[in-house]
Amino acid sequence: MSNIHKRAELFANIAIIIVAILLSVVLVKRFFLNSNGPAGPAAANQLSTGDKVPLETEWVKSGKTVLLVLQKGCHYCTESAPFYQKLIKETANRSDVKLIALLPQSVTEGKQYLNDIGVNIDDIRQVSPSQIKVGGTPTLVIVNENGVAVDVWKGKLTPEAESQVLSKLKV
Repeated sequence: MSNIHKRAELFANIAIIIVAILLSVVLVKRFFLNSNGPAGPAAANQLSTGDKVPLETEWVKSGKTVLLVLQKGCHYCTESAPFYQKLIKETANRSDVKLIALLPQSVTEGKQYLNDIGVNIDDIRQVSPSQIKVGGTPTLVIVNENGVAVDVWKGKLTPEAESQVLSKLKV
């Protein structure tokens, strides 16, 4: 009986060691060796500063293009309308800053939504946020003349972030 008990204890200890080693390998791979970081592949596929923006457009030469990624029905987009109105007003007579609104809805529906919230942008395009690697709305992206994202802000902006956007555009 004692011999069986010792063997069972030995096998249990070996099993615990094997499970601990496997768990350690999984955790090391997940958190230390994964090139995508702890957030995984979804975060690696998000547009960030320094990335080329996957949008076919003519970027402003010697200036910046501001992409407003919005969506009808997004309450944060609607709540951000006063800032977008200010942004439009401050950049209206500037040839070195171009504003483009990107919405997943049709251009007609997008234009109606923007008019409803008082955001009058001439260049409105139907683009799914995922097409330009944006995970959610609202997202504001400042793009340089080479089509590279200089700055990316996600979500409703704080007053400090709004000031930062205007400062980046030298407004």
